[in-house]
Amino acid sequence: MRVLVVDDDFMVAKVHSGYVERVPGCTVVGTAHSGAEALRLAAELGPDLVLLDVYLPDVSGLEVLGRLRTGSGDDPFVLVVTAADDPATVAAALQGGALHYLVKPFDAASLAAQLDRAQRTRHDLDRVRGQDDIDRLFGTTVAPAASAGGAERMPKGLTTPTAELVAGALRSGEPPEGEDDFSASEVAELTALSRVSARRYLEHFVATGSATVRLRYGGTGRPERRYRWTG
Repeated sequence: MRVLVVDDDFMVAKVHSGYVERVPGCTVVGTAHSGAEALRLAAELGPDLVLLDVYLPDVSGLEVLGRLRTGSGDDPFVLVVTAADDPATVAAALQGGALHYLVKPFDAASLAAQLDRAQRTRHDLDRVRGQDDIDRLFGTTVAPAASAGGAERMPKGLTTPTAELVAGALRSGEPPEGEDDFSASEVAELTALSRVSARRYLEHFVATGSATVRLRYGGTGRPERRYRWTG
């Protein structure tokens, strides 16, 4: 995934570029320090994702966000990064079509989790075959509905009682020392489920917006996915 980094602070742009380059499959194709430069480079480079600051010296990043949305189907994903956490700015980013919104300062793992999500979303867009696929892409847009008998509808292969068990572990379980979230293996141990089953429920909660996931990078091998309840 080709990423354009936009930030008025040269040092911050350098740090964020370093974060991006650490994520497998991602590369920085350019950096911009103003809105005009961001729009020019976006047109020239055609990035897959723009890491976009809000406070720019010439125009607001939110205006840049709007001008990046051409409706052509080739528009880049935009991940807004800013120190602003007021409702108006968050709402403007959401309404403008931002993929997500990170409040500065954030760490490499937080950004990596959103870049991983963007990569999976790009991949899944080519596999959309119906409403279930669309709901997974949009994440929090649909809450689980109740059937006529009052039972919660779950994806095929998942059950409500087990979902409640996993949710309870995420909400009330004690994370390992130094952590505030759980791996699938840790949830499996808390619930007496297999790791594979625990992860299916955890990914379901991420897809419906009830949980978040971050990637923890270690030495070798794939990064560990760690989950936290938000619902």
